[in-house]
Amino acid sequence: MSIRLPWLAWLLLAAVFSVIMSATWRNAARAEPAPVRIALAPPHGSILAEPPNAKAPFGLTSSALAATPAQAMTAKWQAMQATFAIETRVMNLCRQMPDACSPAAVRFMAIVDAARAESGRARAGLINRAVNLAIRPMRDSAQFGVADVWQSPLMTFASGAGDCEDYAIAKYVALRQAGMSADDLKLVIVHDARSGEDHAVTAARVDGDWLILDNRRMLLLTDAQTPELKPLIALGEEAPKPVLVRDVGLDVRFAVMASALG
Repeated sequence: MSIRLPWLAWLLLAAVFSVIMSATWRNAARAEPAPVRIALAPPHGSILAEPPNAKAPFGLTSSALAATPAQAMTAKWQAMQATFAIETRVMNLCRQMPDACSPAAVRFMAIVDAARAESGRARAGLINRAVNLAIRPMRDSAQFGVADVWQSPLMTFASGAGDCEDYAIAKYVALRQAGMSADDLKLVIVHDARSGEDHAVTAARVDGDWLILDNRRMLLLTDAQTPELKPLIALGEEAPKPVLVRDVGLDVRFAVMASALG
């Protein structure tokens, strides 16, 4: 009995975790994306600029958040917060019972453990490179048959595939697990002026600079070195919600939506 009990406990936990993950995926797949209204502050005017690098990457400001609901985006991020907590418990159990740990958790935890031995830019660079190499790019439409699904890190590592936000989420959680403060991390949705597509990256503040962890490059650049990325929304652990974009260099689609706000 003393030999079987830990395995039974692990199997029960795995079953509960599987049910929660399935429910989360079904809800994400069924959800219709809500219209996202982007509020723009005057480029040089009434809203005071925050000190460089003080609050968020790309010079984002948290002013006038009520004008920027982005309901679909924040709902996904809030659901992710609950999933992160569950997966953290799973990984804690893995450390106590390594033989019962899933291959996906083993791979993800190996990245976290390697990153804990580093600090600063080296830690961010290790996680950026390791996650980029661990996941093959695949659109949600090909993987799930729907337009947009956000996977948790263990889901992504179990499938071995994901799109930009899955890379970004895995990096965000890996950096948190490796010891980086939540105040120094953001998941940022941007519009890429070069490709004409929206994109997701992780931003990590190191020595006062916001480093951009991007699945399309191994090299770490700062937000100032990526002018083609126009920030739309930044999400963090503090009551997840979108952040007002102060930069008006957005494409026509978002400018038109913003003008409707008067």
